[in-house]
Amino acid sequence: MIVARTLGELRSWRDAVDSEARVGFVPTMGALHKGHTSLIERSRATCDATAVSIYVNPTQFDNADDLASYPDTLQDDLARLEALSVDCVFVPAYQDLYPDDFAYRIEERQFSSTLCGAHRPGHFTGVLTVVMKLLNLVQPDAAFFGEKDFQQLTLIRNMVDAFFMNVEIVGCPTIRESDGLAMSSRNLNLAPSDRRQAPIFHEILEKASSDDDARRQLGEAGFLVDYVETIEGRRLGAVTVGPTGQSVRLIDNTELEM
Repeated sequence: MIVARTLGELRSWRDAVDSEARVGFVPTMGALHKGHTSLIERSRATCDATAVSIYVNPTQFDNADDLASYPDTLQDDLARLEALSVDCVFVPAYQDLYPDDFAYRIEERQFSSTLCGAHRPGHFTGVLTVVMKLLNLVQPDAAFFGEKDFQQLTLIRNMVDAFFMNVEIVGCPTIRESDGLAMSSRNLNLAPSDRRQAPIFHEILEKASSDDDARRQLGEAGFLVDYVETIEGRRLGAVTVGPTGQSVRLIDNTELEM
């Protein structure tokens, strides 16, 4: 497994890949779990070579404390990726990805201002910008994203279409813990009592009779509700759990039976 820490090392690996090979790519922010593993396994099953990036992207955080508390498990992540037979791991520094210091950026002016975007100003501008950069650098044939971040997946697909980018964006099912909680790197920050409460979030999203009913039930269960909204048969929600200063934001979604 090649660990590329500079643009030059990444380009050397990419140039060495057979021109006829199908290259898959899984961008991550580290703190890897079984959800990431499922994306990598999907890539390895359908592509000839697989690259993974590990980069905690500061431009998508609207809260400095949230950025500072994001889990850092790099050495464990690298060991996990080697065991998964990943071909290349890209671990860039800020100055490599943002030599312009974020002067140039990708903005979407409709869907990105709703749902998560309404509560996290600038979040999706940071996401779209870094994904555009990573796709341009890795030049994959396919890139794999989890459906848990459904708004993000939709925006990335639409960005790729809008800019005529020659890459397939593959959405993969959300991987859950045995109690139904969607796997997320942020789950590592949950206090034990909050971890016991967290699975109720998905249960309510799935079973509530309406969005208003879901919001009411979540509030009664002790969650601070950011939003619950159904779009084209899929109910999306975001909540925070835990005391002020130690709270963790959770997002999830579920397809509703029509």
